[in-house]
Amino acid sequence: MIIDIATPAMLFPAISLLLLAYTNRFLTLATIIRNFAKEERDENTQAQLKNLRTRIQLIKRMQIAGVSSFFLCVVSMLAIYLTYQKVGNWVFAASLVALLYSLWMSVREILISVEALDVHLDGVKSDDN
Repeated sequence: MIIDIATPAMLFPAISLLLLAYTNRFLTLATIIRNFAKEERDENTQAQLKNLRTRIQLIKRMQIAGVSSFFLCVVSMLAIYLTYQKVGNWVFAASLVALLYSLWMSVREILISVEALDVHLDGVKSDDN
């Protein structure tokens, strides 16, 4: 299959928006973590902190994979521009794999954030008793 330079270029806006969303997730988690420093440490808080650590690591991987995808997309365009079509195709395929990995990490982080809300709700429930 032969792709032209416009094919990898179409991923630019998508990857840029994805990285912006990842950054917003990271900043939100950073704010939550900073606020935990002011609270007392009970069992519920410890569970939430463990959950936040896992989420931060996933977001780091998501961002690295997203940036890698973006970088490989640019390399692919450069290879295609320099008429290294086969190399450009393979590098573009690697870019798509990195993007898939990033999206998979995003799904995992979303699932863990739902667990975090469950832990928080359990803490609220026990406070009401």
